[in-house]
Amino acid sequence: MPNTSPLPFTPRLEDARFLTGAAKFSADLHADHQLHAVMVRSDHAHAVIMRIDTAAARAVPGVLAVFTDHDLAPDKLNPLPCNAVFDAVSPLIIPPRRALARGRVRQVGDIFALVVAESLSAAVEAAELIDAEFEPLDAVTDPIAALNKGAPQIWPEAPGNLAFRFQAGKADDTRTKLAEATHVVELDLVNNRVSAAPMEPRAGLGEYDPDSDRYTLTFTGQGLHGIKAELSKVFDLPADLFHLKAPDVGGGFGLKNFIYPEWVLLLWAAKRMSRPIKWVADRAEDFSAAAHGRDMRVSARLGLDAEGRFLALEADIVSNMGAYLSSVAPNIPTKSAPTAMGGIYNVPHVFMDVRGVFTNTAPVDAYRGAGKPEANFLMERIVEVAARRLGFDPVDLRRRNAITEFPYTSSLGITIDGGRFGTNIDDAANRIDRAGFDIRRAEARSRGKLRGLGVACFLETARSIPEEGAEVRFRADGRIELRVGTESNGQGHETTYAQIAADHFGLPIETFVYIHADTDATRMGYGHGGARSMHMGGGALIETMNKVLTKARAVAAELLQTDADALAFADGIFQSAGGRASIALEEVAATARNRDPCGSGLDTFAKVEDVPFTFPNGCHAAEVEIDPETGRLEILRYVTAEDYGRVLNPKLIIGQVRGGIAQGIGQAVAEHAVYDDASGQLITGTMMDYVLPAAHDLPTLEINLEDGLSTDANPLGVKGSGQAGAIVAPQTIMNAILDALAPLGIDHIEMPATSETIWRAIHALR
Repeated sequence: MPNTSPLPFTPRLEDARFLTGAAKFSADLHADHQLHAVMVRSDHAHAVIMRIDTAAARAVPGVLAVFTDHDLAPDKLNPLPCNAVFDAVSPLIIPPRRALARGRVRQVGDIFALVVAESLSAAVEAAELIDAEFEPLDAVTDPIAALNKGAPQIWPEAPGNLAFRFQAGKADDTRTKLAEATHVVELDLVNNRVSAAPMEPRAGLGEYDPDSDRYTLTFTGQGLHGIKAELSKVFDLPADLFHLKAPDVGGGFGLKNFIYPEWVLLLWAAKRMSRPIKWVADRAEDFSAAAHGRDMRVSARLGLDAEGRFLALEADIVSNMGAYLSSVAPNIPTKSAPTAMGGIYNVPHVFMDVRGVFTNTAPVDAYRGAGKPEANFLMERIVEVAARRLGFDPVDLRRRNAITEFPYTSSLGITIDGGRFGTNIDDAANRIDRAGFDIRRAEARSRGKLRGLGVACFLETARSIPEEGAEVRFRADGRIELRVGTESNGQGHETTYAQIAADHFGLPIETFVYIHADTDATRMGYGHGGARSMHMGGGALIETMNKVLTKARAVAAELLQTDADALAFADGIFQSAGGRASIALEEVAATARNRDPCGSGLDTFAKVEDVPFTFPNGCHAAEVEIDPETGRLEILRYVTAEDYGRVLNPKLIIGQVRGGIAQGIGQAVAEHAVYDDASGQLITGTMMDYVLPAAHDLPTLEINLEDGLSTDANPLGVKGSGQAGAIVAPQTIMNAILDALAPLGIDHIEMPATSETIWRAIHALR
């Protein structure tokens, strides 16, 4: 059984260097004799490359080279891989995505030339002098339009722009139950395309060592072992010839988990030029060429009986993949979304029909939650619409259908071990004082305002790859290294892993050194994605420390001349029965190290495999006010009731949840990556056009970590919290907005619900 007691409070260990400017990010790094790279990008969404004249660019003082695909071709670099694997109804088509465009560009932001110079200014000047001629082709950015007959064809190997088709569930059973239902509610909705927009744009430093024939990439990345494996496929070289490391990373939210053409080009050019090469993206480059998130169209039907019990859910999903299939993008609607389809509710029959579609847009890939937000948004919005249209109370309808008996196996085969689903609903409704809302609504009406209260639930399926490793190493100076395969980009892992180790070994937290994001220093790792770090990485660390103590106990027993089973261990000390003799773990480690000819002593690596999901869950509630004359929205309160199992560090969890909620609110009311339908141009390509929520747009986020149900899925009893806020906030806010608009007869508008969107919906009725 997992431990359920909390860990002692510990402030974040990493904050001092962040707050004092001592942190090191990729753009801060420099290498001796480094060169600077500029990626020259297409401003066409779809065009044939007729010619690229680089003569004027190469003549700029300080420019050492200008490369096009013609220069890369002799090295026979493979296309960037897509690693998605699932049972498709129609074959998964993976067209070649090359480091530099070959013959054609297919999105604004495609790289068709690389400039390398002694200075960044020279590289920028040269990039502007490249004379490239394109023959424009028709573009398509909307995935529904891309499926239509006669739409521009983006890849010859993907007729009709269909990348794949996938189905989950039993269509006949689901449709039979829908036909038998007393009520069937239909809803079409869009989960809008967004940019992750981390504070730190992508950046990297590529190096090549001819003596070892090794490539080193120091970059703002996540999931380094996975990217290392992908680079080895592109270069067709053994993976151990690549060393990847990330210094401090200023946010990622999934965007930095993947291989990009820039990483290939930096390493290739570093070898070609025999010098390190540095590249730092500007914000516009990341908006146009880094992976986007979401972008899913859904047509859904929910069947209910006369009492409002859910009978069946059918969802027809069109997922916009962009111009290329990024690393794991096809897995999002096919493997991830089904795990959370139906949310916290007992829905006996579910059927999904998913089509992945190519368009002339930036590739989409995993963004905070990756499939789970889309599934939960669909469920919570159609439940809300069902309540409105059929005359049920939205909270009562949710409570009536919440899963109450565990373990529960969903229609799509996911076994949920437990959760406080119904209790969360009651707690959230009580905390926001739903019982007194009518009085507040009437008061707002007296001022000419529309007031709304919305609730929404969520079910996260946290884990991602069901395998992870960790290593513990004892230094001669007495400190202990924790080498973990998950990676931090702001979550506070440096603190939490040290807390876990300090608690397990009974040693001061200062004893421990956190080492991560370095493929030479960590044996394996699948990164942090999927709210998995404490579940998977923490579980692996516990497994490793248990093996360390088993080794140490044997050595201590020998040194104390007693039986190993008779030793007690606490506060970093092995003690014999009756307390007659004792020895510190540090001394045991030193003895073991001196005896070992390799010097490894108690150093231990272990991994966990075939680990099940954990199921973070909760209910959020928001209260909003709308000015019907302008559409202006004010979010007045935001309250949560959440179950994350055992809580190791409440402040870190609250920080993660608040950050996710801010992103979710951003998607609901402001953020939208928009392309011009005719030209394929990215309209929201700068911070002037892409709107992120500011602090003054948000109320105090009242996070309530309930007395959660511990899970047996890992020895810590924890459930992932990193994605939850982004999974539930969009529908919470949209439900509140539409509750405000309900007296006008409006029960659905699309995200983002900007003031203009709300104003237009209101004035369309006049």
